[in-house]
Amino acid sequence: MEQVGLAATNEVTLWALFVEASFVVQLVMVGLVAASIWTWAIIIDKTVNFGRARRQFDRFEQVFWSGQSLEDLYQMLSDRRTSGMSSIFVAAMREWKKSFERGVRSPMGLQMRIDKAMDVTLSREAEKFEARLGSLASIGSAAPFIGLFGTVVGIMTSFQAIAGSKSTNLAVVAPGIAEALLATAMGLLAAIPAVIAYNKFSSDAGKLTARMEGFADEFSGILSRQIDEKMQPRAAAE
Repeated sequence: MEQVGLAATNEVTLWALFVEASFVVQLVMVGLVAASIWTWAIIIDKTVNFGRARRQFDRFEQVFWSGQSLEDLYQMLSDRRTSGMSSIFVAAMREWKKSFERGVRSPMGLQMRIDKAMDVTLSREAEKFEARLGSLASIGSAAPFIGLFGTVVGIMTSFQAIAGSKSTNLAVVAPGIAEALLATAMGLLAAIPAVIAYNKFSSDAGKLTARMEGFADEFSGILSRQIDEKMQPRAAAE
């Protein structure tokens, strides 16, 4: 039997356990390794992207509140690839300019269109922050059970080795048990970072979204005041 051969050579390295494992357990281990690699790829990507987003938010807020003309800021950003707060700003200013070019009849309608444009852009940007977080949640919840499945198969293999050798010697049982525990350990190694990362990045995504929502509300108030200022001369003339 495979376990007998493994015990005979006294090889209990991780690679030896993998090689001597049954095909099902090998498949479980490979899947868990792939899940772990994918988890760390997401962790690295999200760490970089969230850090970049925070810096972009800080730079944009600094420029926005510096007193620069909204028209000048729009002209500077309209031809660039934007994200986060700058995308919300551009979407609102684009709707503002289109509406005044065509003639504004209802200030309330204009305000609603601007708010809608910002809400749609905000939702799109929030989805970017939340992308692939579902994968972390799935890995964090499923990996321990996948590892447990490998554990069950490994223990079954141990009992088969006992039945085949008609001996309960530890050398016969140990390889299968080690194989089973390895599957469990790999499941936990894949799940623990995924759960921690999911909780952290979900919190970070919520904070970034809240910053965008706060900016959208403040900018909506600024545009509302400007709409009133532009519409007052028309109302007086009429």
